[in-house]
Amino acid sequence: MALRVDRLWTDGHIATMQPGAVPYGEIAGGAVAAADGRIAWVGATADLPGDIEARERIALDGRLVTPGLVDCHTHLVYAGDRAGEFEMRLEGASYAEIAQAGGGIVATVAATRAADEDALVAGALRRLDALIAEGVTTVEVKSGYGLTPDDELRMLRAARRLGDEREVTVSTTLLAAHAVPSEYRDDPDGYVDLVCGEIIPAAVGLADAVDGFCEGIGFSVVQMRRVFEAARAHGLPVKLHAEQLSGLHGASLAAEFGALSADHLEYADESDAEAMARAGTVAVLLPGAFYFLGETQAPPVDLFRAHGVPLAVATDCNPGSSPLTSLLLAMNMAATLFRLTPQEALAGATREAARALGMSDEIGTIDVGKSCDLAVWDVARPAELTYRIGFNPLHARVRRGR
Repeated sequence: MALRVDRLWTDGHIATMQPGAVPYGEIAGGAVAAADGRIAWVGATADLPGDIEARERIALDGRLVTPGLVDCHTHLVYAGDRAGEFEMRLEGASYAEIAQAGGGIVATVAATRAADEDALVAGALRRLDALIAEGVTTVEVKSGYGLTPDDELRMLRAARRLGDEREVTVSTTLLAAHAVPSEYRDDPDGYVDLVCGEIIPAAVGLADAVDGFCEGIGFSVVQMRRVFEAARAHGLPVKLHAEQLSGLHGASLAAEFGALSADHLEYADESDAEAMARAGTVAVLLPGAFYFLGETQAPPVDLFRAHGVPLAVATDCNPGSSPLTSLLLAMNMAATLFRLTPQEALAGATREAARALGMSDEIGTIDVGKSCDLAVWDVARPAELTYRIGFNPLHARVRRGR
């Protein structure tokens, strides 16, 4: 029986990003076929079945093809900006000092609470469009700037609407444990009660996962344990902002709960790396925040490598610490600031980013049966995607075979 497909791309340089001995999982002179939105065949063009029938054939003329990029940590939905705090930091104030003075996350909370859902969607679309223009086909979007049941749910609804407005897959994360709102300043445990008892139950069906900010200016390990227990009770996987500004072993807590990922990780140590490796928890590196805040302690990449912890890379797009809407630039920063190899950086924005979202069965590599999400690039080899700065060589973007 003939292999009938909707689209067939031929004569490309395919970086499947499948793990193994072949760098980038490369197939020179390769072809990819899609049927019903999924990858039906991948291999060398010369090995195509003789009886393949395609409704449309597209010659790639040697262009590079990768999986569609995956931005696995963003805060795209918010209102306002914090350019004033950028000035303050450059005049000597620290991120922690700004937060303690009423700036930081709570400043964005005030602006976001004042915005309606349509305004949140409109603002987020401008940021999302910049990511899509660089080949992103899947994006994670967190709440965390509402900090009340109604406002957190409004943010999650806005995030879900992004996937209706654009050809992109959206994974939503409840980040109600992002900061203590001003009305709970004297009762942070009371706010944790609200998160666990009301916000998490209400977010079931709107959130794909639960996150938190485990830090001296955020929530303690004890408080985050309560949040994770509530998430588990409602069948939601967890992830965690951990070890960004200090070492509290939040990453180890995340691993204890089988977290999808622990993110930032500048102050993680070997015990954290060991715990994450045992749990299969992905280390999501966020070089945009490291760069923007002028940090000097890089994540312990060598420890993660030594223990076999998967490494993902994301933009952390947010108004306060990483106003970055370029995953390609994040890949370059991961290489130049954290010394990832170009292969690690590209895997971090495809295969390992998919793992960090619990979506490895669906996206992240060019494999038969997965969603046909592809990026076609006007470059000669995969390393160029990490090597170049401020250069977007995207030729075409394919989502679900179209």
